[in-house]
Amino acid sequence: MRTRLLGFIAAVMLAALGAMSPVAQAAAVPSVDAQTCMTGGGTVQYDSATSLWTCMGGSHDGEPVP
Repeated sequence: MRTRLLGFIAAVMLAALGAMSPVAQAAAVPSVDAQTCMTGGGTVQYDSATSLWTCMGGSHDGEPVP
């Protein structure tokens, strides 16, 4: 009985952490879309060193583009 209770508690805790993860990630890394980048006067460029798309120039310079 004790093993089942501990397993259930662990499963609930992992589910709660999994549900909070995308929210924390979205809050930690603000990003702009390509249209917003270009509207702000920048261009979207691929950075091969980081394998990410980045807004270069304009008001959103250096921000990641998803």
